Amino acid sequence: MGLRGSVAQGLGRAASWGLRTVLGRSASQLPGRVALTVDPHLIGELAHKLRRGSVVVCGTNGKTTTNNVLANAIEASGATVLCNRAGANMAPGVAAALLPGSSADWGVMEADELSTINILPELRPRYLVLLNLFRDQLDRAGEIDRVQDVIVSALAASPETVLVACGDDPLTMGVARRAAEAGTKVMTFGIAEDLHLPADRVPEARFCQVCGAELGYAYRSYAQLGAFLCPNGDFSRPKLTWRATNVAVGRTGVGFDVAGEGIDGTVRVRASFGGVYMVYNLLAAFVAAQLAGVDAETFQRALDGYHPENGRLQHFRVDGREVVLNLAKNPTGFNQNISLMLADNRKKAAFFVINDDYNDGKDISWIWDVDFERLAVGAERVHGQAAEPGDLTVVAGGHRAEDVRVRMKYAGIQAPVAHTVREALDAVSDLPVEQPLYVLTNYSALWPAKAELEGMGERL
Repeated sequence: MGLRGSVAQGLGRAASWGLRTVLGRSASQLPGRVALTVDPHLIGELAHKLRRGSVVVCGTNGKTTTNNVLANAIEASGATVLCNRAGANMAPGVAAALLPGSSADWGVMEADELSTINILPELRPRYLVLLNLFRDQLDRAGEIDRVQDVIVSALAASPETVLVACGDDPLTMGVARRAAEAGTKVMTFGIAEDLHLPADRVPEARFCQVCGAELGYAYRSYAQLGAFLCPNGDFSRPKLTWRATNVAVGRTGVGFDVAGEGIDGTVRVRASFGGVYMVYNLLAAFVAAQLAGVDAETFQRALDGYHPENGRLQHFRVDGREVVLNLAKNPTGFNQNISLMLADNRKKAAFFVINDDYNDGKDISWIWDVDFERLAVGAERVHGQAAEPGDLTVVAGGHRAEDVRVRMKYAGIQAPVAHTVREALDAVSDLPVEQPLYVLTNYSALWPAKAELEGMGERL
């Protein structure tokens, strides 16, 4: 490392020490910002300290959970890991995560989709795990084709990187197709069976990435993910490198068998948190862990010990009531959370919190693409039981609470406004304490809600 890099590293470490020790604050991003100001290529210089290389996890939804499960699994195998666990997923966050220590075995880094162009050419990871692509933060990211262009360019600038992509997502496979044509090695994972779930009312991708014809499906898992096929035969789900079968999804967790490259027979993966989207996240983490040399038993042991600390699917008890906190930042995320709520056959309450800060995006028109109507009509059947009208009480919150309230009105749901989780709990205090409260927030509302719940109740 040259003089410039050494100075940048020293200043970054000093900033980290000051933030953590003196101010008692997170040092997940600012130290990297300081260091990159001095040396814009510091990530590339620090990448040399990773003895076995790095894995980058990218995608619209699920990358923080996938990234952290993967990092835990690699650590459980006895290897050392540098990881941006707090979700600081732009170049400064990656640089900050690389600053500590003299070396490590692996780097496991979450990357924002648009930041891949700044991260991959410098870090040169062994693998890029691409989970999914959905519309998100429209005023920053724009439409999906722009995001795809950026990821394809990032892979072209890191030709040694292997793309491990979700084969069930036509948008992800659009990236994979273009990257493969440019020489990138592509491997895929997906769910290889029909889960017999209702299709989302507003899918993210309807048209072929090659000819523009409307895609057909043998089945869908959720949103646009599933066994897709262009009627013209020029674009379809590939033969999957790794396949999940015997999938079980419930309120208390998920389980599935994995078969594919490097696996003798099948391996069962189980987790105590639910949702079809979580099957994809954990399948991706398992595949990446296998590629990093982690055996299935070690992965399961790490997964058994994984307890989210970042507000994603955290459970609390406040005044005797169970409170479930989760992130929901775009139509697909909200729709999957709605499915998760409907899988809970208890009567329940929900607090939907939507902010419009910079990291959320000012454009919240996407709430009209969320299928909130499913909460009102009582048409959903889960485990043979119908969700009846009145089984769900909704409270609106956040900077855009009135917008949420209007959206609920058009879905046939009356939603009073609350400004805090405490106020939301007070608004549903007349409900039996056995009925849980689901708190679904977008980015900037997540950490305040988490801090409030930690101050009021206990973790479950």
